[in-house]
Amino acid sequence: MEFIKYHSLGNDYLVLIPAIPELSENFLKPDLIRKICNRNYGLGSDGILVSGKDHPKKYFSLNIYNPDGSMAEKSGNGLRIFARSLWERKIVSSKIFQIKTPGGLVSAKVAS
Repeated sequence: MEFIKYHSLGNDYLVLIPAIPELSENFLKPDLIRKICNRNYGLGSDGILVSGKDHPKKYFSLNIYNPDGSMAEKSGNGLRIFARSLWERKIVSSKIFQIKTPGGLVSAKVAS
C-alpha cells in the first residue's frame, strides 16, 4: 500500500492508494487508523482518504476516515485533496467529475 500526504487549508490527509480496494476495507480497522494518524508515533494526519469501488464514467468513490478511526460522511478539505490527488495521478482528465461519499455525490472541478 502507498500513502501520499496532502495539505489543504490547515488540514492534512493521507491518501491511501490500495493495490486492491477490497484489501483496504478489510485492512483499515479503527485501531490501525488511530496509529497511522498519530502525530507522534504514526505518519500523522487529520484522516485517511481511501478510494472505494469506482463506477467508470459515472463517479469516483471515496471513504473518509477520521483520526479516531470512525468514518466521516463528507469533508470539504478531504474532497479537495482527493480530487487533486486524482488529477495529479492522471486518473482523471476531465476538469469536472463526480465523487461519491457516504454523505452523497459531490461535483469536483479542477482549477489550473
